[in-house]
Amino acid sequence: MLKRCGCGFGYLAFSSIFAAIARDALAKSPLAMRDPHFTPKAKRVIFLFMHGGPSHVDTFDPKPALTRDEGKKLPAGFVKGFLDPSASLLASPFEFKKNGQSGLEISEIFPEIGKCADDLCLVRSMHTNGQDHTQAVLKLHTGSENQARPSVGSWILYGLGTENQNLPGFVTLGPSSITGGAQNFGSAFLPAVYQGTAIGRQGIGGAGGLTDAQIRHIKGDLPLDLQRQQLDFVQALNRDHLASAAVDDQLEGVIESYELAFRMQTEAPELTDLSKESAEIRSMYGVDQTPTDTFARQCLLARRFVEKGVRFVQVNHAFKWDSHQNLKDEHSRNAREVDQPIAALLRDLKTRGLLKDTLVIWGGEFGRTPTGQRVGDGREFGRDHNPHGFTMWLAGGGVKGGMSYGETDEYGFQAVKDKVHMHDLHATLLHLLGLDHEKLTFRYAGRDFRLTDVHGNVVKAILA
Repeated sequence: MLKRCGCGFGYLAFSSIFAAIARDALAKSPLAMRDPHFTPKAKRVIFLFMHGGPSHVDTFDPKPALTRDEGKKLPAGFVKGFLDPSASLLASPFEFKKNGQSGLEISEIFPEIGKCADDLCLVRSMHTNGQDHTQAVLKLHTGSENQARPSVGSWILYGLGTENQNLPGFVTLGPSSITGGAQNFGSAFLPAVYQGTAIGRQGIGGAGGLTDAQIRHIKGDLPLDLQRQQLDFVQALNRDHLASAAVDDQLEGVIESYELAFRMQTEAPELTDLSKESAEIRSMYGVDQTPTDTFARQCLLARRFVEKGVRFVQVNHAFKWDSHQNLKDEHSRNAREVDQPIAALLRDLKTRGLLKDTLVIWGGEFGRTPTGQRVGDGREFGRDHNPHGFTMWLAGGGVKGGMSYGETDEYGFQAVKDKVHMHDLHATLLHLLGLDHEKLTFRYAGRDFRLTDVHGNVVKAILA
């Protein structure tokens, strides 16, 4: 009994010392919370990335003219370039239905998301740069289609810091290893401490996935006090080397990542243990169900992360939306995998009072053409890439719900009204977080860089 009491008092003393060390580290940390430029409407972001480019005319942008003129050629005057001149207009195989009090028209393949229509702001006039996946994915994630630039999450973490020093401020769940790979959550020339933390990886078609939602090697073999001694010794060597190197962003990132890894032991293992959730919540998201399990775990984990103060969480649906053929079957399958988990996430955030200051964004790198495409003999029709017009939607975090903004032409090929470029979306995202996209800069190579480069306008019409 005396031995157990003695150990207990020892750990009590250690916890007090560790708390003091943590407070001191927090004050000096590059991840410490920073004031925004103005009062924000959102505190955090969840980005639901549909990798491959969902077809907007089959999901959130109904085009009756496609049904009326199916089989005809796209009229003269439309943007040419990569379009197959022999391709004909292709009607959507899906029915669109009005949803909620707002009456937003959404494809039948998203029945559960449709029930959340009054919380959605559909931006139907998106356009971007890059016909190729890698170009468009990098544009979406970094603001540049051909240069190494910091990712959106890294810019946000740099601008605002994180609310929880025991967890990463920027997490990406199940990121793909293709079309940009680590650049999509990298910090580029920003200090390495602002890069995203990847949990799980996915290849083409979802290989790899995220099953147990655990961060590997998070638990050390030694007690915390001995780990602290070991880490202090290693960090002393690192800081001596850093002093001689004068400036070494990568080494500074290593030093901070070691400290973060040590602190994560106190919170991350329990946070990523989804068995802590009730059977009702797990069932609502679709955990342990087919075909929703993988994406359901990611969405549920996203809610748990933002609830604990993580600033930016990206949830990645594998590279499955690139439907050059068999669009009806592929888009139906993809929608079944994500529809229930996304709707559950929105409802769960709303029930917990988190949706009002959590910005949720859904979308891919571009849309698809209104003309059909057939790859190989005997295959069903699909659609080609289309950066000229597509849809993304936002919910919560200071945007108006139950509305659509902007329009594409009658066939859905290009944005024609209230056009929103990817730079505009980035500027709006930062604005909602209380950041002026023109003031959030970093000096590098003799000039001030920003996420939106020299472009971007806040889309004020969608702000609540």
